[in-house]
Amino acid sequence: MSIIKKQGGISTMEYHVAKHGTDFGQGTKEEPFLTINKAASLAVAGDTVIVHEGVYREWVDPKFKGLSNKRRITYQAAEGETVVIKGSEPIKSWKHEEGTVWSVTLPNSFFGEYNPYSLEVFGDWLVTIDETKHLGDVYLNGMSFYEVSSYEELLDPVVRTTHRDHWTGQIVPILNPTQTKYVWYAKVDEENTTIYANFHGADPTLELVEINVRRSCFYPTQTGIDYITVKGFEIAHGATPWAPPTADQPGLIGPNWSKGWIIENNVIHDSKCSGISLGKEASTGDNYRSIRKDKPGYQYQLESVFSAERNGWCKEKIGSHIIRHNIIYDCGQNGIVGHLGCIFSEVHHNHIYRIAVKREFYGHEIAGIKFHAAIDTYIHHNRIHNCSLGIWSDWQTQGTRFSKNLLYNNNRDLFVEVSHGPYIVDHNILASEHVLDNAAQGGAYINNLIYGKMSQWKVLNRSTQYHLPHSTKVAGFSFVYGGDDRFYNNLFIGRKDLEGVGTSHYNGYTTSLEEYIEEVHKRHGDVEEFTLVEQPVYIDNNMYLGGAKPYERENKAILDETFDPEFLIVEEDNSVYLSCNLPESFFKTKGPIHSTSTLERVRIADAEFENPDGSEIVLNTDFLDVEKKGENVLGPISSLKAGRNYIKVW
Repeated sequence: MSIIKKQGGISTMEYHVAKHGTDFGQGTKEEPFLTINKAASLAVAGDTVIVHEGVYREWVDPKFKGLSNKRRITYQAAEGETVVIKGSEPIKSWKHEEGTVWSVTLPNSFFGEYNPYSLEVFGDWLVTIDETKHLGDVYLNGMSFYEVSSYEELLDPVVRTTHRDHWTGQIVPILNPTQTKYVWYAKVDEENTTIYANFHGADPTLELVEINVRRSCFYPTQTGIDYITVKGFEIAHGATPWAPPTADQPGLIGPNWSKGWIIENNVIHDSKCSGISLGKEASTGDNYRSIRKDKPGYQYQLESVFSAERNGWCKEKIGSHIIRHNIIYDCGQNGIVGHLGCIFSEVHHNHIYRIAVKREFYGHEIAGIKFHAAIDTYIHHNRIHNCSLGIWSDWQTQGTRFSKNLLYNNNRDLFVEVSHGPYIVDHNILASEHVLDNAAQGGAYINNLIYGKMSQWKVLNRSTQYHLPHSTKVAGFSFVYGGDDRFYNNLFIGRKDLEGVGTSHYNGYTTSLEEYIEEVHKRHGDVEEFTLVEQPVYIDNNMYLGGAKPYERENKAILDETFDPEFLIVEEDNSVYLSCNLPESFFKTKGPIHSTSTLERVRIADAEFENPDGSEIVLNTDFLDVEKKGENVLGPISSLKAGRNYIKVW
């Protein structure tokens, strides 16, 4: 190893890892280690591990933690070199069975104590499509196969192009269905695992064929491994389990109930379930609803929050992670997942796509980003597309901000559920056919472009927690009564024959807290009074085009039902452009810059819209980070104008 610097009088080390190295070496650039794990067994606070070109098939398990932001342990790919960490192993010993079907038999000892071909995709809120699936997978030159349930199905695989949506019950198309069905099937007995696969015209003895072996690729087995940086790697092929909020939530990579990780500039793909995990660990509950079957998952999730709090869930010990500039794709459940462990984190400039679109299994916990209890978490400047669901923020969405994200071609863009705010959705481009599911209250939707329908409903059978501002301390519980939302300066664009675009679903709601209180107290009782009156909504100065419909009591709605903006999201190479036409009335319409002082506090949590440090928040920069002064145009981009617009947005 090399001494690279001193921090507070303590020498810090630089370790090197290379495919020509040996774990009996010194870990220097001249005598590198062979495995990343060897370096991970030695690196301590302030040290750096540099990994050189090659494919490393191991589960990196850091043993020591960093001590602060200034004394991190950094793992990084060598500059300009391609470094891949895989949870798979290559297999060459395939034998021809019949037709295009081949097989390989491996001793169970090959997998150690974790055999993905005997372990089922299992857990709370899992809704399977046809039959039980397993955590294994087969890859041909990097392409993932589909599992079938019998040898006979290998001979005549059926390509599925639709599935039944578990919320609506409707049959909807599968995004990006595979035209040729590459499939596998496995038999596991006491001694061996036999995998059968249909390779069509490929010869698996000549091509690169890999199979899942390890659960994770970069994930400490101990909790409390703080202040780790992981950057510049390709990380792929993990047999990760289903990760609901009531279970242990491992991913291909993640901090495992720690604080202060930075995961940046990585390419992360082909996790059976989750790519990056900022989730909880098993001691606060691990699929008890599915195993014990004595209480609903909702009840166990309530308990997990209090169990976590008793076991040190707080800003001082957990969360405050940074996830940035990663490319994440082809994961079966989530690109990024996290319950409780995602608090006070920042997720930005990530490109996330093709998440949960294989539809081998599905359930209520799938999205490009799926967070529970994202307290004071900042999700911004992400591009999320072609996913089953873009961003799903569930339970305890408080102090959370969703800003300047680009979402399109998802089955749904944004879902906020059983939360009480305050949370902010500002300066986003939301352009899927189904833009928003709102089963929450206490949101502020400011300066967004919304090109799709919105759904909104109450939740009166599940009371969920809200917190003291900027804290994990629980302040109380509430049902979701609907409303207490704010919509200002948004640009709503309708679609032909598509209902639900705009804010008209709030018709009948009150317009101020004073009016709400007055209406409530015209009645007699206590709880009943508050459930019989619709909460206030604060909706003004929005533009509605192409059939989008406004809230009936909006004072300054700008409405042009017949105008067709000809809206398009255009992908060109690695860039994305927004194309639209806007009417003359657009440029004449301006709205104020909103801030803590202009946004009414939320009713249930009795909290203000503000920064995580309690200071005033001012929403004065647009989607492209251009500073706004004075009154600003509607929508997310200051340079939008009347007439034709063609603007680069990624």
